[in-house]
Amino acid sequence: MIIEHIDNIEDYLHQHEHKDMLRFITCGSVDDGKSTLIGRLLHDSKMIFEDQLAAITRDSAKHGTTGEVVDLALLVDGLQSEREQGITIDVAYRFFATDTRKYIIADTPGHEQYTRNMATGASTADVAILLIDARYGVQVQTRRHSFICSLLGIKHFVVAINKMDLVDYSQARFDEIKADFEAFVAPLNVPDVQYVPMSALLGENVVNAGTTMPWYSGPTMLALLDALPIQRDEALAAMRLPVQYVNRPNLNFRGFCGTLAAGRVTPGMAIKALPSGKTSTVKSIVVWEGELAEAHAGQAITLTLTDEIDISRGDMIVAADDTLSMAHGFDAHLVWMHEAPLQVGKTYDFKIGTTFTSGRITEIVHQIDVNTLATSAAEQLPLNGIALCRVQLTRAVAFDAYKQCHATGSLIIIDRLNNITVGAGMIHARHEGISHSDAPVSASDREQRLGQAAVRIVLEASGAQALAEQVESALFAAGALPAIASDSAVVAALQAAGLMVIVPEEVVGERSVRIRDAAEAIAPQQLASGNAAAAAEVVALLRAQGLLH
Repeated sequence: MIIEHIDNIEDYLHQHEHKDMLRFITCGSVDDGKSTLIGRLLHDSKMIFEDQLAAITRDSAKHGTTGEVVDLALLVDGLQSEREQGITIDVAYRFFATDTRKYIIADTPGHEQYTRNMATGASTADVAILLIDARYGVQVQTRRHSFICSLLGIKHFVVAINKMDLVDYSQARFDEIKADFEAFVAPLNVPDVQYVPMSALLGENVVNAGTTMPWYSGPTMLALLDALPIQRDEALAAMRLPVQYVNRPNLNFRGFCGTLAAGRVTPGMAIKALPSGKTSTVKSIVVWEGELAEAHAGQAITLTLTDEIDISRGDMIVAADDTLSMAHGFDAHLVWMHEAPLQVGKTYDFKIGTTFTSGRITEIVHQIDVNTLATSAAEQLPLNGIALCRVQLTRAVAFDAYKQCHATGSLIIIDRLNNITVGAGMIHARHEGISHSDAPVSASDREQRLGQAAVRIVLEASGAQALAEQVESALFAAGALPAIASDSAVVAALQAAGLMVIVPEEVVGERSVRIRDAAEAIAPQQLASGNAAAAAEVVALLRAQGLLH
C-alpha cells in the first residue's frame, strides 16, 4: 500500500513538472482591482496557506480598503509604501497551478508614473488581463497599457470588466464598455480579445461562476485561461543563438553558451558566426544532463564546434545558409523610462540580445498618443512616452524584426554616464542611415558617427591648462570624444579624425570656438581656476551652438 502511494506521488510530480506554463500580466488603470483579482485567483484556487490567510485578515484591519471583507490585494502588495497608499508600485510575481496548467502572474502598477514597471512585467507575458472598473469605463492608462501590450507582441487580451457589483451587475453597462474598448483596440490588430464581467472582491466569475449575472453564459476567468491555446514566439524557423558566454573550463573543451532564441539545432548542422561570417559544424549540444540529439527554441544550451573559429559574447550563431546580415541602423518603437527626456543625437549604450554597443537616436519619426493612437512630430520623448525612432549604431549588429523574434528584435537603452536603463524598444525594420560605398570615409562621416562637430576649442584665459582638463572630462562624460593638444599639426590631424580638440593656447586654424569671447556667462575667476562649473558651462555652450549632440 505504501509503495502504491509513493508511485502515485511520483506520477503526480511527473505530471506537474510537464504541465504547460502560461505567463500572464494584469494591467489597467489605478484602482481597477488588479491586485485583488490575483488575490482572489490564489484564494479560490486553494493556493494560500492558513497562516497567510490569517496574516492578511489581520492586515486588512490596518491597511485594508474593502471594509469588512478581507482585502486579498494585500497578498501581492508587499511593499510598506504599497500597503500604506493602497496601490501597486513594483511588479509582483506570483505562482499557482491548476489541473491543466502552471501559471506565473505579473501584477503591475496602474499609475502613469510606474508605466516603465508595467512594460517590464509585460515583456515576457503570453496573455494580458486588462482590468476595467465598471463604474469608470476605459481610462487613459487602460489604453496606454493595451498599446504597450500590443507593441510587445502579446496576442491574447482578456478584458476583465470588474466591480460589476457596484453597477448592479448591469448588462447594459458591460455592453457599453465592451463596445468602447472594441473601438479602441481594433487598429491594434490583436488576434484574440475576450471579455468577462466579474467582481474580483466577491469572487464572481473569477474561479467560480456567479449567479448574479445570468445574462453572461461564457467561461469564468480561470476556465478561459485554462483553455487558451498559447503559441510562443516560434514563428521564426531560422536558428538563432545569441552567445551569452564562452565556456573554457580546460584545454580540451570550448563551448558557446546561450538560450536558443529561435529555430532548432542538431549535431552535424552547418553554422555561421556573425559578425565574422566564419563557418563551422556543430559537434555536440551540451546541457547539464549530458548531450542532446536536438535542441529547440527556449532551451539553454552549449554548442561545441568542429573548428576553432573566433566567437565571443555578443556574437550570434545562425545556420550557414542564413541570409541574416549585419546593419548599423533600424527603426524601432521606443518606450522611454526616465525622467530626463530622450535627446536626439545624444550617444547612448544599446543592448540587443547579448550584443552591447553604442549609438544614437538620429530622429523621432513620430510620437504616438496612446489615448487616440494619433501620431505627431516631436523633438524629445518624455517619461512614459512612446515613439517610432530611427537608431544609428556605431557598429553593425545582427538582429531581427521584433515580430519575427522577440529575443533578437528587442533592445534596452542605457545612459552612458550613470548606467541607468532609460528606455526599451522593439525593432520594426532595418534602416541604413550611412551609405556604405567604396568612397573614402570623409570628415563629415566621422562627425556623424561620433555625434559631434570636429572643432577646436580655444581657451584664452590664465589657468587655461587646468580648465582644459576639466572641459575634457566634462565632454567625455557627456558622450563626446575630446582631446587636448597645442601643436598645430597634431590639432589639425585630430580634427580630421573627427575629434573635438581642446587648445589651452591660441593655435591658428579653421573651425575654432573661442571660449572667452563666446562664453560671457562664465566668470573670469572660474576660467582662471578651471573648476567643474566652468567646464559644465563650456559643454552647455557647445550644445547650444549645435556642435555637440
